[in-house]
Amino acid sequence: MFKRVGILGHPLRSAAGELCDAVAQHLRERQVLTWCSSTWNAESVRPLIAESDLVIAIGGDGSMLRAARVCAAHDVPVFGINAGHLGFLTEASAAEWQSMLETLLSGQFWIEERMMIHVEAWRGETLLAQGEALNDAVISRGAVAKSVLLDAFIDGGWTTQYNADGLIIATPTGSTAYALAVGGPILPPTLKNILVVPVAPHLTLDRPIVLAEGATIEVEVAARTSTDVTLTLDGESLCSLVPNDCVVVSASAHVSRFVRLRERNYFYRSLLDRMEPRLSPRREGVSPRRSALERKT
Repeated sequence: MFKRVGILGHPLRSAAGELCDAVAQHLRERQVLTWCSSTWNAESVRPLIAESDLVIAIGGDGSMLRAARVCAAHDVPVFGINAGHLGFLTEASAAEWQSMLETLLSGQFWIEERMMIHVEAWRGETLLAQGEALNDAVISRGAVAKSVLLDAFIDGGWTTQYNADGLIIATPTGSTAYALAVGGPILPPTLKNILVVPVAPHLTLDRPIVLAEGATIEVEVAARTSTDVTLTLDGESLCSLVPNDCVVVSASAHVSRFVRLRERNYFYRSLLDRMEPRLSPRREGVSPRRSALERKT
């Protein structure tokens, strides 16, 4: 089923490098052609990915985002093994990867498709930069704690001017990331809508907006903006912006494809398992100060 598999590790996690080698050896023992790269960038692995049937990303959600973006252009699915912290996008833990990999190789899986967004930054008629994101595009202020003024146009029509620390333009996947942290709604990953959420808005529209499927949003840095403005995609800097620069965001022609072994309705339970309060590691939830006082008496 999978004749050629690539493995992408997290270059900053030593455990990920060791796991890369172990997974590669496991696959080779099963006669699967395998290549492995623990230190990589998109351009270095793109030719290898183009000839692969599957990519295994080892790390956390950051590793999954990086792998998904480069794999999407070649329609190659990604299977994630969590060697990071949250691992919401991954499918297997570092402790169970062997059994999960056997399930995968036996063909007991399904492919989940998630929309991406295409982002362009323009200065007049000049294209400054462009890229694609699986989570979000964020237009935000720089180091100075001063809000930015951003004019939003939806499908060519002026919508509002945001006076805020920034503006998050997210996919349904990104709705559970930064957008959720600032009060945005949770969108199931099967949707194909763009979500717009202001960050710390001041005397301006403070409600998230869910755009219709296929909509395009343009965000112009207002002329009166007097602070540094940056544009990031999935947490990585794309370019700096100045007044009158425009960012255009629409649905990408590419989709990210994730290999899933869980039930198709896994999303809500998986999300809530990470959001709901855990049991306190302390005895009966007693505060550390009270415990210290008890020890003295």
